[in-house]
Amino acid sequence: MDWDTDWGLRGRMVLVVVLLGALYVGFLGVMSMYGVGILTMVLVMGLFMGGQLLFSDRLALYSMGAHEVSKQEYPELHQKLTRLSQQADIPKPAVAVADSRVPNAFAAGRSKDSATVCVTTGLLRTLDDDELEGVLAHELAHVKNRDVMVMTIASFLSTLAFMVVRWGWLFSGGDEQEGGGGVLVAVVASFVVWVLSFVLIRALSRYREFAADRGGAAITGKPGALASALMTINGRMDKVPDDDLRGQAEMNAFFVIPIKSGTIGKLFSTHPDTETRVDRLRDLEKEMETR
Repeated sequence: MDWDTDWGLRGRMVLVVVLLGALYVGFLGVMSMYGVGILTMVLVMGLFMGGQLLFSDRLALYSMGAHEVSKQEYPELHQKLTRLSQQADIPKPAVAVADSRVPNAFAAGRSKDSATVCVTTGLLRTLDDDELEGVLAHELAHVKNRDVMVMTIASFLSTLAFMVVRWGWLFSGGDEQEGGGGVLVAVVASFVVWVLSFVLIRALSRYREFAADRGGAAITGKPGALASALMTINGRMDKVPDDDLRGQAEMNAFFVIPIKSGTIGKLFSTHPDTETRVDRLRDLEKEMETR
């Protein structure tokens, strides 16, 4: 498998992580200056993050109404994932299927050894074999890149800032009269950090989708198949009933293609727009053909 590094893409991801780190250091500095109980907040949110890492795959499957399936139930799906996992040089993940008309897929799990790849029945009915392999390889690239863990860690202090905005008065120290001004400053600072980190984390998520597209194409050697799959899924989204789309919108960060939610939704989307992803895959296909 030719897993070439896109240094421009990696550089942008590093820049976003550095900006997030600087933002979070400043946030903790402001919190400490005004006597907010940082240790208590970090411990509480640390437990929350640990639980999220440990149970994120089960929670994701539960929210989708998905369940793990055996080789006897879906032999071809298991065969494809076995072969693609070998090509990606990672352990084969658990296989799950969600009974949904929305054609989509996602990967969950904190590590390569505890990962699950889930597809919907709508996806299985929509894509041909090459397109399906392209989507499965994209999800395996997420597993190989440890994206669930990366995004969970990246969002840790952002979630902490949101908690301070919502319940800042609970974390105040000293008596109410002396600590009231400090708590107000902490809440304002937390709001600013939460908004900025929200935008940065969405940017990091979009960059990691590009990386997963590139990794998926490297696993199969067929960038065009993934490009075709993305276009097919994107076209099918318009034909899925609105009730089905609304029922799964909270899973956007996991899906290979997010459920559309208008102009504002695209601005703050966890995924790049499909056209840009397809164009990049087509360019990658041309590169591979000339080698």
